[in-house]
Amino acid sequence: MNMNASGILRSALALLIVGLPTMSSSGQEQPAKETPSKAIGPGDHTRTLMMGEQKRAYLIHVPKDYDPKKPAPVILALHGAAMNGSMMVWFSGLNKKSDEAGFIVVYPSGTGTGPFLTWNAGGFKGKMAEGKADDVAFIGKLLDDLGTVVNVDEKRVYACGMSNGGMMCYRLAAELSDRIAAIAPVAGTIAIDESKPKRPVPVIHFHGTKDTFVPFEMAKAPSFMKLKGVEDSIQTWVKINGCDEKPKADVLSKDGDEMKVTRKTYSGGKDGAEVVLVVIEDGGHTWPGMTPPASFMGKSAKNISANDLMWEFFQKHKLK
Repeated sequence: MNMNASGILRSALALLIVGLPTMSSSGQEQPAKETPSKAIGPGDHTRTLMMGEQKRAYLIHVPKDYDPKKPAPVILALHGAAMNGSMMVWFSGLNKKSDEAGFIVVYPSGTGTGPFLTWNAGGFKGKMAEGKADDVAFIGKLLDDLGTVVNVDEKRVYACGMSNGGMMCYRLAAELSDRIAAIAPVAGTIAIDESKPKRPVPVIHFHGTKDTFVPFEMAKAPSFMKLKGVEDSIQTWVKINGCDEKPKADVLSKDGDEMKVTRKTYSGGKDGAEVVLVVIEDGGHTWPGMTPPASFMGKSAKNISANDLMWEFFQKHKLK
């Protein structure tokens, strides 16, 4: 890819991070097949449901050792802007972790044109907010539908997401806290004005210090991006969850590793809630543990796995 083409693609992706206000919400990826409304077993499945007159789609990966007699934990994996659920499968690598750990992973798709979809994670008001999908309602309806085909442990439903999907995780924590036990945003910060959850929601957030799409410090972000910075997002949830003001830090990387990774844990929250920030020095707009699809997204830490760390975190936090 030449420098000019790379620059154009970078600009397009940057505009899509929070979702363009002119983006149509009528286009959808076409699912390969519909799974009947009955119990499903291990493997990959596609479901669709209607939100008003709009058809929405999501993918389900049921782990190989799934036992329908036992309630299984669920992780919602929300794609980034200009992606869809199918792309999130290979981008995150969560199917492998699903099979290892035994949780069901679900890949919903946002709205937009063709495969270039986004989430209504917030950030717009008035005219700019008109016509955007109610994705909080969509996720709620998705969870209802999911429960008709698999045995869901309703106390262990989690959400993770990349970029715009990470922003949507924060919105779900604020507005669907009665169903989402904990969240794991990756390279995505808070895009809504106010967060008023019904209960404390544990958070583990991953972010690279050299992310140029959702900068660690929002002072470096494009003016159209009405988002909180990483520290502001973390402190918002530290206060909401009633956690200790000072974190305990531990270094996850080893001497000689290419990238230093530090974990800051704010514990002591209400009902055992905590907030964790995993800082990847020199990390880009990437999913730790996975190889990014394009070099301009920056470096990805290979000495840690976001999937391993978020699952370890989720296992400690059930819905109470």
